[in-house]
Amino acid sequence: MKKTALEKEIESVRRKEERYLKKRAEKKVSVINRALEQRAPEKLQNTLIAAFSKAFALIFQKGTAVIEKTYSGDKIKKDVKVREYAAAIWGDRRSLREFSNQAGKVKRKSLLVTGAEGIGLGVFGVGLPDIPLFTAVLLRSIYETALQFGYSYETEQERRFILLLIQGALSYGDELIAVNAKADEYLENNVLTEETFASQMDAAAAALAKELLYMKFLQGIPVAGAVGGAYDVVCLKKILDYVQLKYKKRFLTDRNRLSERDAD
Repeated sequence: MKKTALEKEIESVRRKEERYLKKRAEKKVSVINRALEQRAPEKLQNTLIAAFSKAFALIFQKGTAVIEKTYSGDKIKKDVKVREYAAAIWGDRRSLREFSNQAGKVKRKSLLVTGAEGIGLGVFGVGLPDIPLFTAVLLRSIYETALQFGYSYETEQERRFILLLIQGALSYGDELIAVNAKADEYLENNVLTEETFASQMDAAAAALAKELLYMKFLQGIPVAGAVGGAYDVVCLKKILDYVQLKYKKRFLTDRNRLSERDAD
């Protein structure tokens, strides 16, 4: 039997995920990180974890409303309805891919903002104080990505899912496999393991701290810090690549579930 456009897209995203997991079987340490390993203060990682955890807590509690003023959620939701209608009418791969195309635009815009912010602050030797700004841009980007695929981010469970994706995007090897399995469990059954919201927030903060440890140290050095600041873009891209992959898989999984239900 000839495969439908939806089935082909599901196979495509699964192959892409397999390549992603294989590529990230182990972490490759950069030359710059090796050079800075002996120079960064031992307590810096704990300081970064605390800073990212505090930034997450602050934004989730008070900052989401501010972030939402930077984009039109209502317009995005209306556009999603139009795309859903087009996908239902045409039933082709092009209409299904339009959801990820729009999410791709969110990613490109966010990378430009983060690049300007990170490099600009790095020139002046601003490292740790840019963490709340970076975290706000990160969450804004994920919020918009979720909306582009038709999902919300307001509930605690959805925010735990977002934090899980951040952790997964910065994980490697067995840890990535485990986190990815948890994410897939949520996609399939709408169930997350019993970690508390606070512990998931700390796990995401620890992943960010580990990824950015040496670059945040470098970013605190005037002029040279521009290099560290530029790495914010690399980190954000890593996260958004994985986030977009999982939301696309979630979107296709849900559409397939609806299709199977309608067929019965």
